[in-house]
Amino acid sequence: MSSDVTLPILRNGPKDAPLTVILAHGAGAPMDSPFMEVFAQGLSAYGWHVVRFEFPYMARRRAEGVKAPPDRQPKLLETWKAIVGEESRTNGQRSLVIGGKSMGGRMASLVADELGVAGLLGLGFPFHAPGKPEKAVDRCAHLAQLTTPTLICQGTRDSLGSRESIAALPLSSAIQVHWLEDGDHSLKPRKASGLTEAENHANALAQSHRFLCNIEINRDR
Repeated sequence: MSSDVTLPILRNGPKDAPLTVILAHGAGAPMDSPFMEVFAQGLSAYGWHVVRFEFPYMARRRAEGVKAPPDRQPKLLETWKAIVGEESRTNGQRSLVIGGKSMGGRMASLVADELGVAGLLGLGFPFHAPGKPEKAVDRCAHLAQLTTPTLICQGTRDSLGSRESIAALPLSSAIQVHWLEDGDHSLKPRKASGLTEAENHANALAQSHRFLCNIEINRDR
């Protein structure tokens, strides 16, 4: 990959798992944030191989200690394509599920069909900017035509895509949205809901595991 910095990689779970799940971070936190740790460790505990990487701007932040805004979309998509290319050399694209937190998952959704991966996993998907649900149709136009099997785990009160704000959004039949009750953009519920963040995360992990199992069952049919 052409880059001015080596992109760090983290791996969890058995390398001989039938599927490898590649997860990218969101716009503001790195690949080893508490949220990313929960999902990487949780999915690997179910027996999946999980790969995490950082986009160039975040890798520079780690190396230099200087915060910078996210790379522009072409660079983010180029990075996704390079990572998938590298990982597919082991078992091919049909052994890969790509996705991640917020921006990382959205960028994955823009290349999933093109790359021919087995699935797409979004964890807190940014359907629109905060407070601008009217922008969802333009930002997510590609989701109406998506053919890659997709699971999006979304909090019902996510400020970037609540149940109400995306109710009328045209989504492909390949997309399943799994709602986490009272969850915010990190799936965290309010105390008054009677739920805990750990419970919502466990719920999302269990649903993700079922999704991956279904992909594995249907992958070679």
